[in-house]
Amino acid sequence: MKNRRYFLAGAVLLAATAVLQLLARCVDGFATWYAHGIYKGIVGVVGRIFGIFPFSVVEFGLYGLLVLAVFYGIRFRLEPWRVASRTVCLAGGLLFLYTCNCGINYYAAPFSQYAELKTGTYSRDELEALCQYLVERVNENATDAPYQFWGWRREGVRAMQAAGEQFPALAGFYPKPKEVTVSWILSVQQLCGIYSPFTVEANFNGDMPTYNIPHTICHELSHLKGFMREDEANFIGYLGCICSREQAFRYSGYLTGWVYAGNALYQADPEACMALADQLCDQARRDLAGNNAFWDRYEGKVAQVSNQMNDVYLKANSQEDGVKSYGRMVDLMLEYYRDPERWVGGR
Repeated sequence: MKNRRYFLAGAVLLAATAVLQLLARCVDGFATWYAHGIYKGIVGVVGRIFGIFPFSVVEFGLYGLLVLAVFYGIRFRLEPWRVASRTVCLAGGLLFLYTCNCGINYYAAPFSQYAELKTGTYSRDELEALCQYLVERVNENATDAPYQFWGWRREGVRAMQAAGEQFPALAGFYPKPKEVTVSWILSVQQLCGIYSPFTVEANFNGDMPTYNIPHTICHELSHLKGFMREDEANFIGYLGCICSREQAFRYSGYLTGWVYAGNALYQADPEACMALADQLCDQARRDLAGNNAFWDRYEGKVAQVSNQMNDVYLKANSQEDGVKSYGRMVDLMLEYYRDPERWVGGR
């Protein structure tokens, strides 16, 4: 009887998950209403609860779940119905949490709509002008400041709230981001950070080059405002960094922006891109070289599989370009750059 109850509970949760997914995908306005209403309340409650802990709760929860699964599978290996019913219940619960705290938000109105950034077509000269601007800002803010565990976690929240003063959709409460204790797990998958829908936590890779950390923190925090598109999360992360009072955050934002915009310029005009790259200061050159060297260490089958899985995941949530969507933030930067009155730091 108990096995049947677990199975039925899992089946109900799976059915509820399916209904919510259909509503998000098929009913206009539902996902937007949910992301900036219901989900906002979830972040306010769940985010505060798990935000009490200075470590990543989902990380240690995952370790515990793996140990429990092995123990349970061995302990009840002769009772397959018992194991199966608990597995269905657990899978239903996790998928339901994922859908409520993440999946629905993929179908909400994009940040560009709230920010009134209507991306279009841009000339090569406009792209080059943006890259020139970014190079200048990188050089002005270049720093080799060491990573500060507590300070940068607090500043990530403050920086995003500062961005919220310009864009109200980003205003409000944020739980502090969490560094993954065993960051090698992210490094081997070539991940800078990850958002946990099960504990509403923004997690980041503390092993990667320092300049990457502030932008990653702000990127992951953007998901807690209901913005799941990776290209927009990159842009929001950029906004958070350049709104920061900390030089290391501004440097991270501008250098990350240069990487994306510079890659786009290289495709359009390699010579112009290389000429601007030559203008980068020594600190930026060292950081970019160190970043390439760090991620090159983790190239391999695991990284390839992780990238393929991420591509499938994005496409499954209607980001049709898959991992290529990470590059579309350049259009958002170009559109933002067109409006000098809003451009942080002036022109």
